[in-house]
Amino acid sequence: MQINLSGHHLDITPALRTYVATKLKRIERHFDHVLTVHVVLSVEKERHRAEATLQVQRGNLFADAEHNDMYAAIDKLMDKLDRQVKKHKEKLSDHRG
Repeated sequence: MQINLSGHHLDITPALRTYVATKLKRIERHFDHVLTVHVVLSVEKERHRAEATLQVQRGNLFADAEHNDMYAAIDKLMDKLDRQVKKHKEKLSDHRG
């Protein structure tokens, strides 16, 4: 899985980079067919925003989250992505006649 991390009005520190990578391992544990991940972290006044696009087998998944704290925004983002990945995995394995 290739991770692209970029910041908008924000410098990406090594701590943020490792935090995002460790959180993405949870998603990779549920679904190992993730090709690339593009994460954008941005700051607008007091709001910290995190967006991510996952390129998976047979589609793309997108989620975004906002919070006053960047780490909390990343946590909310990963929760949303985790739910989407589980749902996508169920759709791929569902074989109704």
